[in-house]
Amino acid sequence: MAPRTPAARGSSISNHLIENQLRGNSKMASRSQIPDHLPWDPTCNQFPTLKQLPKLPNAPEGAAWVWGSDDQLGRLNLLTPERVKASAAEIRTGELIRLDLPLDVPKKPAFERETFIHNIKTLTKDVVFDDTYALNTQSGTQWDGFRHFAHIPTKSFYNGATSKDIIGEAANHKCSIHHWAVHGVAGRGVLLDYRHYAQTHNKSYDPYTTHAITLSELQACGKLQGLDLRPESQGGDIRVGDFLLIRSGFIQRYGELSPEDRYTAATRSHGDLGFAGVSRDADMREWLHDSYFAGVMGDSPTFEAWPVPEGDFLHMSLLALWGCPIGEMWDLETLAVRCRELGKWTFFLTSAPANMPGGVGSHANATAIL
Repeated sequence: MAPRTPAARGSSISNHLIENQLRGNSKMASRSQIPDHLPWDPTCNQFPTLKQLPKLPNAPEGAAWVWGSDDQLGRLNLLTPERVKASAAEIRTGELIRLDLPLDVPKKPAFERETFIHNIKTLTKDVVFDDTYALNTQSGTQWDGFRHFAHIPTKSFYNGATSKDIIGEAANHKCSIHHWAVHGVAGRGVLLDYRHYAQTHNKSYDPYTTHAITLSELQACGKLQGLDLRPESQGGDIRVGDFLLIRSGFIQRYGELSPEDRYTAATRSHGDLGFAGVSRDADMREWLHDSYFAGVMGDSPTFEAWPVPEGDFLHMSLLALWGCPIGEMWDLETLAVRCRELGKWTFFLTSAPANMPGGVGSHANATAIL
């Protein structure tokens, strides 16, 4: 890789980076972020582990609010122009695969969310028509924004936002989804087809029931696909700023159920809802943190295994503490088939979140380009 110098960031470039530049040591491999040099510089390629996070004043334990006091992007800061440009090299065939379900799928969302409503409005009879939508942005293929889930013990959202920033007389745009839209969301995606791995290794489960996907299973899945799931800085294939996509089989199972069974499954009480998703074990948390993904996505309604015992939500860590976007109910079926045919599990990914000031979440509007 040719030597590259970080873009000028004024006083935000930490002293050790300036010293490295003066020595002519500007290769990406040499740029390691020192934990307590704030704000962090996203052009580094090595970042502190979960155990190395600095203790921040007025922040919960384990908070990675490190990109600046006014930061609204969290791990999306890692989508630097340099990384986005490098990710474009993943495009080989130019095939476009949409990763959103139709807006009206699922027909009945879980968690008592509103059903999508589409009406056609006549402006001029037989000549001009409009659409009108009524939707909950969390009803189908979605991004969970930073306003979606707080750190429960402190009721703090990412980077210190509170409910008063979201609703009420003092409501503002702190942690609004529109910041993602203005910045842009694009980079390298990495798909782990756990469903295929499980089915070919006699691991039977129903995605509509609680099934925790462990890190060791993801590593075995990655090995089957020819991927080393260690961070690149440790000799693996995961790059800083990658998007992680995990296929658990929810969309496949949804397609197999009758409309009646889908409705019954979606209207279960909160205590009876169960979905496959990643585990909350310590090693999984450390891997998700230390890999420095720009976002994590799955095809289930919850990304993490559901229900969550004793309030130990992975959502709390990803969204509120680390500022890592979560995508749910992404349609990974066609993508998984094509990646298997090509023998290539990385691709260019782009998403256009809603440019809605004050918004909590958004449909993904996502495409993989192979």
